[in-house]
Amino acid sequence: MLVGRRSQRWQGEEAPSLERAPAICPLCERPIPPRARQSLHHLTPKLKGGTHGGTVRLHQICHSAIHARYSEAEIARRLADVEALRTDPEIARFLTWVRNKPPDFHAATRMTRVRRGERR
Repeated sequence: MLVGRRSQRWQGEEAPSLERAPAICPLCERPIPPRARQSLHHLTPKLKGGTHGGTVRLHQICHSAIHARYSEAEIARRLADVEALRTDPEIARFLTWVRNKPPDFHAATRMTRVRRGERR
């Protein structure tokens, strides 16, 4: 039973849980706890007409992995849905690695050499 209009004190019974189940990253399929770094990914990049298009919540590391490997044009052209991202060989290799990490894991992500214009 709630006591007082503005009070959040509960008497007698336990307070109802205000916590929601953590969101699931559609890319790596790990939970996204509230304390984890996260961001919204536009399935079609905003620069390519996706301003009002669909978005998905991803771990920040998953989002950074996409943009470190591919240009906005390439994302718009062939990687504009989660399934296409998951089946891409570069992202699939990243997903194999990150799936063994804790849900709140984060590490800096660098742009690939190809994206930076370097040769091996």
